[in-house]
Amino acid sequence: MSAPGRPKGEYRNAQHEGAPVSAPLSPPLPGPDDSSALGLEVAAADASEPVTALRLRQALGRFATGVTIITCLDGQGDRVGLTANSFNALSLDPPLVLWSLRLQSAQLAAFQQAGSFVVNVLARSQLAMSRRFASQLEDRFDGGDWSPGVAGAPVLAGCVAVFQCEMATQQVAGDHVLFIGRVVALSQQALAPLVYHAGHYHGLGETL
Repeated sequence: MSAPGRPKGEYRNAQHEGAPVSAPLSPPLPGPDDSSALGLEVAAADASEPVTALRLRQALGRFATGVTIITCLDGQGDRVGLTANSFNALSLDPPLVLWSLRLQSAQLAAFQQAGSFVVNVLARSQLAMSRRFASQLEDRFDGGDWSPGVAGAPVLAGCVAVFQCEMATQQVAGDHVLFIGRVVALSQQALAPLVYHAGHYHGLGETL
């Protein structure tokens, strides 16, 4: 859990830095990115094939997600952030959310040692920020309007929603680390969200 083009940068596994266990940002699929091209015959044939990492990534990429920039402060107090779509709700009472990060991530140690983190849910107008924080840029925070949150982790202005969290628990799950945070502060705005589906960024479609 990139698009109108594929996001660039540290996209591994499913393809944002914080690629999810359940809904990764996958690379563009071969052939037309069109649900009309996926017939029942194809689905039935796929069911008999082995579950490979590539097939799993492609199938999970069919699950549409929002896009976030997740931030924290490292042990030296420096700002750390990355693009991820592995964010999800866990519990209303107590207020818990979760996300996951691949074991090979260069930012993993910072989040493992952090006592808090912030999930900045991006608006459609913040597509460039998503790409910036999925890149190899060292000065990622030079772009955007940032301010410290309640525990110091960076909060991005103009987001659809912001969840400021204290670290509740973390555990290794397969090739990722699962982070669970307790929400201590939040904000939201009625803005169009940025959406990711099948290897591409999208805007929100019509209400059905």
